[in-house]
Amino acid sequence: MRLTDIAVEGDMSQPSAHRALKTLMAEGFVEQVEASRRYRLALDFFVLAARAAHAGGLRGTVRPALLRLSSTLSDSVFLLVRNGFDAVCLDRVEGPFPIRTFTGDIGGKVPLGIGQGSLAILSYLPEDERETIIRFNVPRLLDRGGFDEVGLRMEIETVRRTGFASLNTGLIPGMAGVGVPILDTEGRAVAALSIGTLSNRLEGDRLPLVVALLQKEAREIGRQLNPFDPTLRYPARSLGTGAA
Repeated sequence: MRLTDIAVEGDMSQPSAHRALKTLMAEGFVEQVEASRRYRLALDFFVLAARAAHAGGLRGTVRPALLRLSSTLSDSVFLLVRNGFDAVCLDRVEGPFPIRTFTGDIGGKVPLGIGQGSLAILSYLPEDERETIIRFNVPRLLDRGGFDEVGLRMEIETVRRTGFASLNTGLIPGMAGVGVPILDTEGRAVAALSIGTLSNRLEGDRLPLVVALLQKEAREIGRQLNPFDPTLRYPARSLGTGAA
């Protein structure tokens, strides 16, 4: 909406509406559309909706897969999407094992490249976007004890070759995980499925079986995506669709 329309709908002056918008933007609830004078709800608004257990859209599509995977694997399963230079957890289903994760609860964010799901998304973005993110995020990864640029690029190549991310970097002692991208019809990562578990639960023959289950669900989700759905560009908007 334009500022003038917001002022009318809010029954306030334009200066008052502008001050309110600035406050909401500072809190992450509103953003200005690039190269436009219009404003829209931002990711953190929809994160609040997720925490209130509103479902629908992308989350509604993926939720059954999360439940199936958690039941089958007895591990915690996560849905992540890209938000600028970060990945945000849009949904999760807890497994029976106590774990620690990079994103934490729904709404938690990490720089793209930290964690398995985040790395899976980064690896399957278009090359120009991927290069921009790498240049921006390498200092952030180093600050968190993550990869340097060479290490990150090596991991990306591995993910693109194998189709999944499986890291045990020691950043969270005793924890490991697997992440696979959810791809649209153009092969671009829309989101990622990942699990977080104890390191010893991804050893030996269990790893390829876990990867196969994740990839099967990711392919099915990809087939259900509507390529004309604008929420594929802004996945968090799906949180506000069909809310009770």
